[in-house]
Amino acid sequence: MFKRYELKNYNIKLIILAVTISLYGIMMIGSAREAYQSRQVYGLFLGIMAMLVLSLFDYSFVLNFYWLIYVFNLLMLWSVYVFGDSSNGAQRWIEVAGIRFQPSELAKILLILFYAQFIIKHKDKLNTFRVLLSMVLLFIPPFLLVYKQPDMSTSIIIIIIFCVLLFIGGLSFKIIGGVLAVVIPVAVLVLVLVLQPDQKLIKGYQQTRILAWLQPDKYSNAEGYQQQNSVTAIGSGQLMGKGYKSNVVASVKNGNFISEPQTDFIFAIVGEELGFTGCCSLIVLLALLVIECIKVGRRAKDLSGTLICAGVAANIGFQSFINIGVATAILPTTGLPLPFMSYGMTSLVSLYIGLGIVLNIGLQPVKYQGMYSSELTFDDE
Repeated sequence: MFKRYELKNYNIKLIILAVTISLYGIMMIGSAREAYQSRQVYGLFLGIMAMLVLSLFDYSFVLNFYWLIYVFNLLMLWSVYVFGDSSNGAQRWIEVAGIRFQPSELAKILLILFYAQFIIKHKDKLNTFRVLLSMVLLFIPPFLLVYKQPDMSTSIIIIIIFCVLLFIGGLSFKIIGGVLAVVIPVAVLVLVLVLQPDQKLIKGYQQTRILAWLQPDKYSNAEGYQQQNSVTAIGSGQLMGKGYKSNVVASVKNGNFISEPQTDFIFAIVGEELGFTGCCSLIVLLALLVIECIKVGRRAKDLSGTLICAGVAANIGFQSFINIGVATAILPTTGLPLPFMSYGMTSLVSLYIGLGIVLNIGLQPVKYQGMYSSELTFDDE
């Protein structure tokens, strides 16, 4: 379970980037909704503790229990339907020891761990019909459990992570080309169908969100209201913003034109109060964090380590892109939080769990040959 690690391999840069973004988020949450700030601080403390502990657990040992991880993930997602709490028409949360918990956030990390081991077990036969079919069939249950909550945005992220893991795992370019040749026209057809008045493919509010994105002027006083106000807020910040915790009356935040600004639209608060410079600094920090995860993966001792790092990087990178895309009206409105920034203890702790495993992968680089005599020492078990 434990190995001897060299302290020089401990990726302090990755920790600094994650904590810096989290502190940035706590600061902006305090401006958006000060009542939530202390809870996010508590979530950061829990996340850092989880990250440090997991960074010392040999990830290869953990992956030996990949089938248990898969079953636990299904049970956790299924428990939402039995013990879950509903909020705003969705049933995504369960309460554990007085703490509200969203299993779908942790499910992303658990799926990364499962498929990292599954792919390495079947690496030589990855491009066979049998293995690919098995992977897809194993993916369907957790995907449907998340999608039916309903949580389409997290479902999309899970699909993206799955595709990234397949690609990094060595999926043939011929198969990728064939799939894209089918998926792209099908996606266009589905988009046309879901825009029909009597469609049954997606829920009504989901269709309206797409329509509000395509026709913002028509829905500016209804479903497109928050997104348009988000764009206004970001634009009004100009280069340097209106100032942190600005009390300017002509403010989207102070006028409560965005509901729950501490979650999905936290980027709008950054844009309004810190301006273009604040937005760019945040994007750069997130990009550097993703790059650092990829760099650790490139030096991993085996394919499973590379896959885990790629999955964590994809989770942070694509989720950041979608959240910022929504806040700037590049994409239709979804319910995805901005990693490390948006309020949400489950999301924050789950992200740090993923980083903890990435840190352990970094402690066992490709030249790792066994036991080191170093400053940071643990006995084998």
